[in-house]
Amino acid sequence: MVLVIEDDPGIQKVLHRLFLAEGFQVKSAQDGKEAQEAIKGTAPEIVILDLMLPGTSGRDLCKSLKQAFPNVPVIVLSAISDVTDKVLLLELGADDYVTKPFSPRELLARVQAAIRRINKPQPVKSYSFGTVNVDFLKMEATRSGEPVALTAHEFKLLRFMLENPERVLSREELLNHVWGYNCYPSTRTVDNQILKLRQKLESDPSNPRHIRTMHGMGYKFVAQT
Repeated sequence: MVLVIEDDPGIQKVLHRLFLAEGFQVKSAQDGKEAQEAIKGTAPEIVILDLMLPGTSGRDLCKSLKQAFPNVPVIVLSAISDVTDKVLLLELGADDYVTKPFSPRELLARVQAAIRRINKPQPVKSYSFGTVNVDFLKMEATRSGEPVALTAHEFKLLRFMLENPERVLSREELLNHVWGYNCYPSTRTVDNQILKLRQKLESDPSNPRHIRTMHGMGYKFVAQT
C-alpha cells in the first residue's frame, strides 16, 4: 500500500491515479492526523510525504513515521529545494527527496527503486545444507567436515542461489547476476558450473537433492529434502 500524505487535492488525485495504474493499493491523507488513521492496523509499503502540511510539521511526521516503521521508505515531495532542508530530512530518516513541480514518471521510478532496495535479499554470510557448510566471508566450504575447493565463480553462483531459495532461476538471470553479462552468449556456461557444484557438494551428483534442474526453466536451490 502506498500512503500519500498531501494536502493539495489536485496532486492527491494525480498520485492516486498514478499508483493505481501500476497496481498499488493507495491511501491518501491531507495531514498528520489522517495519516495516523490510515496506517492503523496496516503498515504502508512506502510513504509519499509533502512537507507543507496543515497542523503537524512534515519534518516531525517524517521522524515519527520512521520511528514507527523503520524499514518503510519515505519519499519527500516538496516545493522547498534548499539543500539544508534536504540534508535535515535525510537525517530524520527520509529515503529520497523530489522537488515540486515533479515528473510523475520520475517519482514512480524512485518509488519502484526504493521498494526494490528494501526487498533485496540480504547477503548470505554463512550457510549450511545437508552435510555442506559454506563461509562466504572466509571463502571456505566443507562437505562432511572435509574442505571443498570452490572457484570464485562457483562461490558467486552458490551464493546467489542460496539468497534466492525455492525460486526458479533462469540461465539468463544467473548469467546476468553472477557473470554480469549484458547480452547472453549461447554457451552452456551455467550448466557446466552447476555440474561442477553438484560434483563437489551433492552426495549423489546424478540425483541432486539441493541444486535441482527445472526442465525448460532453469535451476532451483532447495535447502531441505
